[in-house]
Amino acid sequence: MNNILVIGMGNVLMQDEGVGVRAVEELENRYLIPEGVRVVDGGTTGMELFEPIRNCDHLVVADAVNTGDPYGTLVRIANEEIPAFFQTKLSNHQLGLSDLLALLTMKDSVPEHVSIIGMVPHSLENKLGLTPEAEAGLAGMVEMLVAELSSLGVELQEREWQQTGHWRREAEREAANACV
Repeated sequence: MNNILVIGMGNVLMQDEGVGVRAVEELENRYLIPEGVRVVDGGTTGMELFEPIRNCDHLVVADAVNTGDPYGTLVRIANEEIPAFFQTKLSNHQLGLSDLLALLTMKDSVPEHVSIIGMVPHSLENKLGLTPEAEAGLAGMVEMLVAELSSLGVELQEREWQQTGHWRREAEREAANACV
């Protein structure tokens, strides 16, 4: 039985900063999530995620990351690479996540597998919805999440009918009502 937690981090009100939340939303909308895998919109929360992370065996985080790579670059950082990742601020939520992982380490409760699937953001404007560039890379980020879950022994089945997530609908509604 798997005990996997997939968390989407980010602020959906700041354009590409919300790519992690949008990626896990798309994951849920495209695939049936089996028992033993929990998908959570972590938004901009911090310590509220302590108990859910503490109680999982495998943690997968989707987030916007500033690696210095070109905008739209998709990255995977896992396990022993994560401490080096936290030496410089690469994500707006990194401090909260690094604090959580440090606290979990002190409590000897770190999940046995931790990975971050990230995208270098194009724009962090105060605007709902992703830039066209991030939107174009969203499918690749979802594919990386599917591959990560597969590496943990979880084979996802595609939904017969894809759903449209809340944040996608809200971004489309905002774009339709925008003043030009």
